Amino acid sequence: MRGIAPVPSYVIMQPTTLCNLDCAYCYLPFRAADRRMPIPVAEAVAQSVNAWTELVPRFSVVWHGGEPLAAGREHLAALMAPFRGVEHHIQTNATLIDEAWCDFLVEHEVKVGLSIDGPEDLTADRVDRGGRPGYPRIMKGIAALRRAGIPFAALCVVSHPRPGLADRLYSFFLELGCYALGINVEEREGVNHRDTGYAGDAVRAFWAELTAAWRADPRIELREIEWALRYAGAVLAGTDDELLPRHLDPIPVIAEDGRVVLLSPELAGFTDPRYGDFASGTVLATPLHEIVAGVAARPEGWVAEYLSGIEACRAECPYFGFCGGAHAANRYFEHGRFDGTQTDHCRNSKISLLEGVLDHARQG
Repeated sequence: MRGIAPVPSYVIMQPTTLCNLDCAYCYLPFRAADRRMPIPVAEAVAQSVNAWTELVPRFSVVWHGGEPLAAGREHLAALMAPFRGVEHHIQTNATLIDEAWCDFLVEHEVKVGLSIDGPEDLTADRVDRGGRPGYPRIMKGIAALRRAGIPFAALCVVSHPRPGLADRLYSFFLELGCYALGINVEEREGVNHRDTGYAGDAVRAFWAELTAAWRADPRIELREIEWALRYAGAVLAGTDDELLPRHLDPIPVIAEDGRVVLLSPELAGFTDPRYGDFASGTVLATPLHEIVAGVAARPEGWVAEYLSGIEACRAECPYFGFCGGAHAANRYFEHGRFDGTQTDHCRNSKISLLEGVLDHARQG
């Protein structure tokens, strides 16, 4: 895996900066402001995306805020309208979902991802600006999806992973009815400055316990565990070098005003004295495919520094084949630059994950 691919497999669109929740661990800087994406921005992005769909077998447009449903059905429909031949995905906190939104999701064939952190006490960080818990409204939205027969995936943020937690979490999500689950151990990035230097033994035990819970009843696609097992199997078969893509996916993130940030959605909205606003251009001035191809061919500034950091990971880290190098935003928000190597995110969500899965295998 070297360099950046000139064609992505998906783009992330920010239809509004606004979120109606104020989660304690959120990294977004402008979630209290309602800055909505103008229709010409979506039209400009679609011109490139519609051509890309003919080059790859599957292309996704991911609507991610803020809270994307806060943009409203009429505006979101207008933003989606220019795209052709794509899969639309929405990552939502579910608090706004009702029958009308369910009708919208069905009509537009939107794949739904929900953000919920487990039972009510474990979802306590998800509150509104008045400090009121979001959990009752999240569950109300999920109930609406279930009545409408709309399948959904779930994304869970885990703060302070520890033994005894994973089994409870997995049981909750089995009962919830999601078809897939992703586990994000809390990350220190953006405006979230909380300490994420968790004890390694506790994190490793959490992942081992989660592996055991999933193997006992694997009805849910469990993103992290399945990837770790796939990697371990490839190592045993001698095919692990074939798992990572040949090039980094550029992951274009389109901010509400049309600015394009590549490689790391969490950098959008931030500025730095050395790097500026991290944007590689704006779709209102330059076609998206030209922005991506230009950076892939001639990486400069923070992108070039990040690529040098990837090479440092390749040279130094025995886990490189599993993760492909520390993520850009984690490097920046933990180290203040992009060519540092190991981060809390590496330790919590890569190294401890793989070791926890292997611990479970050894116990078996």
